[in-house]
Amino acid sequence: MDIFAEFRRRFVAVLEPMLADGRLPAGLDLGRFVVEPPRDASHGDLSTNAAMVYAKEAQAHFKSPRQFATVLAAVLAEDPDVDAAEVAGPGFLNLRLRPRILGEVLRSSLADAAGFGRNAAPGAPSVNIEFVSANPTGPMHVGHGRGAVFGDALAALLGFAGQSVVREYYINDAGAQVDVLARSAFLRYREALGETIGAIPEGLYPGDYLKGVGQALARQHGDALLQQDEAAWLPTVRDDAIAAMMDLIRDDLASLNIRHEVFFSERSLTANLPGRDINAVEAAIADLEAKGLIYLGRLPPPKGQLPDDWEDREQTLFRSTVFGDDVDRALRKSNGAYTYFASDIAYHKTKIDRGFGALIDVLGADHGGYVKRMTAAVAALSNRSVALDVKLCQLVKLLRAGEPVKMSKRSGDFVTLREVVDEVGVDAVRFMMLFRKNDAPLDFDLEKVLEQSKDNPVFYVQYAHARGRSIMRQAATVLPDLDQTTGALAEADFALLSDEGEQGLIKLIAQFPRVVASAAAAHEPHRIAFYVHELASAFHAHWNRGKDHPELRFVKEDQRDLSRARLGLVGSLLIVLKSGLGILGVNAPEEMR
Repeated sequence: MDIFAEFRRRFVAVLEPMLADGRLPAGLDLGRFVVEPPRDASHGDLSTNAAMVYAKEAQAHFKSPRQFATVLAAVLAEDPDVDAAEVAGPGFLNLRLRPRILGEVLRSSLADAAGFGRNAAPGAPSVNIEFVSANPTGPMHVGHGRGAVFGDALAALLGFAGQSVVREYYINDAGAQVDVLARSAFLRYREALGETIGAIPEGLYPGDYLKGVGQALARQHGDALLQQDEAAWLPTVRDDAIAAMMDLIRDDLASLNIRHEVFFSERSLTANLPGRDINAVEAAIADLEAKGLIYLGRLPPPKGQLPDDWEDREQTLFRSTVFGDDVDRALRKSNGAYTYFASDIAYHKTKIDRGFGALIDVLGADHGGYVKRMTAAVAALSNRSVALDVKLCQLVKLLRAGEPVKMSKRSGDFVTLREVVDEVGVDAVRFMMLFRKNDAPLDFDLEKVLEQSKDNPVFYVQYAHARGRSIMRQAATVLPDLDQTTGALAEADFALLSDEGEQGLIKLIAQFPRVVASAAAAHEPHRIAFYVHELASAFHAHWNRGKDHPELRFVKEDQRDLSRARLGLVGSLLIVLKSGLGILGVNAPEEMR
């Protein structure tokens, strides 16, 4: 049961007769208002801005939004599940609910169990989430990890909210960086054959991770590659090195329990399409040209300091300003080669052609300039029918007891993601990567995330689940014949839960479906992390009250019905904590020592 969706329907039922009798204009969109928890819990259980949203349309019959809200309040006060309806401020309407309807939240959550908070989302478009897409030139670093965890959790969130989602990785296997990788691997190949290579030359990748690639090349080719010039050995070494790096990256991702359904090769974009003498980049440009969006022209110089390589020349340009970009964008370089943007256009066209109705790109913070141009390109390619949301992940500062962590020997110039996962565990990495909004900088302290204290969010939330399971085990000992199945607990008399702490927990549990829906709509999985932390904090606080007030303890041997209701509350809380942690990809432990 989504109590907020339920009362939204009841508000609509109050507004509809006003459409019929002319107090509101016919055809009015009744989907514009919101029903949400009041910012101040003392104001009630639900709040709506309906009177203010429709004040203009209702002004012929109501002098002010507050008067309109007063009329709505009088009708809703008659609802059997409403204890009080109060007008606040300029026209907010706050409702206090009766215990019965709050008890129904627990009943429905227990009856639905793992389905509580899910949404069928009929008609929702299929979503392509492209994330990580790190250059295949080495192991993943901690910054890659943030985008990886964010993208995977967002995919899980959208799936939980009822959408069809595909996780995709774009392999940047074209361009200069993979040639540098090949030359670096070739150096390690020479080393594997017994040559002393000395210091790694400037411009090549220095990490020890390439030693294994060199050794594999030596086993496969012997010294045959040494007899070839670079033009001959480069393609072979490049392909082998890219394959080895992608295996390494897949292993790094698997250490975080992340797996992509699709790996898309950038190089495939410049291969001729099946049965055609044209590649995907040329096809995408031809598509835009057919829409009148390609022209030859000159661009103004960049604002600020003029780059040394700036050329004032006629170029092939895409009219991205038609779709909200700041300037039109070049699609060819001075040497006639395609720009990176042209390849990006072609790649996103493949997503549209594959039938995705919504696209999400998860990128590093340094890609801010990419947002408007790519959003414009997707709008142009899809005739504005497909939306692109670009989510930028800010940097991660790795600390140990407040001090910056030194670089890794294995990578050569950064700390690898795998090293961090091996040290603190998957759950700590995933939860802490999501306990900040993606566009906010993140300090990740390797010591803090291992503390067993309330100051460590991941421990605090996991401990709440373990504590709840401990209560259920205690109940099985004290009341061994009490049926703890969710179906049996759903039949408890929840009217017995009258304490303010119990009521507060029920109200937080009731928010879960709404939090899922709003987090999915905003593409913000951190809202789930914040929510489960708030729920865990309230649970711990209520449990601690039981130490001073024995009458509040969850298991009362001499009060069977009350114990059953309280165990129903704990069971519902466990369901929500497990579902929320599951969206984040974090384990919900049975016990913690």
